[in-house]
Amino acid sequence: MNLRHFYFCYPNGVPHHICDEIIKFSQNKQETMARTGFTDEKKIEDLTQKDIKDLKVLRNSDVVWLNENWIYRHIQPHVHIANVEAGWNFDWDWSEEIQFTKYKEGQFYDWHMDSFDRPYNKPNEPNSHGKIRKLSVTVQLSDGEDYEGGELEFQPRLSDKSPLETFISEKSFEKGTVIVFPSHIHHRVRPVTKGVRYSLVMWNLGKPFK
Repeated sequence: MNLRHFYFCYPNGVPHHICDEIIKFSQNKQETMARTGFTDEKKIEDLTQKDIKDLKVLRNSDVVWLNENWIYRHIQPHVHIANVEAGWNFDWDWSEEIQFTKYKEGQFYDWHMDSFDRPYNKPNEPNSHGKIRKLSVTVQLSDGEDYEGGELEFQPRLSDKSPLETFISEKSFEKGTVIVFPSHIHHRVRPVTKGVRYSLVMWNLGKPFK
C-alpha cells in the first residue's frame, strides 16, 4: 500500500489544561506493565519471569486503560479529519480503549506495528469482532522540556524499492500534539534518558481491507 502521507500531525490538538487533567486523572488509577503479542492472552499474574524478560526486550513501559467519553471527544475528531486530509480514506467505525502510557528513565518501545496479521476473533465483542486496526493515534501529554530521549520515530517503506529511512516527528515533543498514522506503519519510542514522558495511544478499527 503506497501512501502519500505516513503520519499527520496536529500541534495543540488537545489543549494543555486537558493534557494536565488526563495525567492527573490517570495517575489516580492502577498502573500495569505494558504488554504486547502473546502476553496479552495471559493474566498478568500468570506471566513467568521468562515471559517478562522476553517482553521487556521489545517493550518496557507502564500503562493505564481509559474508557472515558470526555477523552474520546478530544481525540476522535482529529482521526476523522486526518483520514480525509491525508488521503487515506480508510473505512473505520470503532475506537478501542485508550492507553495512557508512562515512560520512565530507561523505558522504551522498540520497532513495531499496531496492526495484527488477522482480524480480531472476539464474538462476544461485536464492535471489535472481525475488524483490524486501521488508524493509530498518539497524543503528547508531557512538555518536551520535562524529559529527554523518548523520541517517536517512524520507519515507513513507501514502495518496494525505496530505502528504509527513519523519520523523527519533532512535533511529538510539543504538549497537546496529536499524531495520526496508519496502523501498519513501523514506529518506535526511543528510551527515555531523563524525566518521564506521558502520552495517550488509541487504535481505530474497521473491516479488513479488500
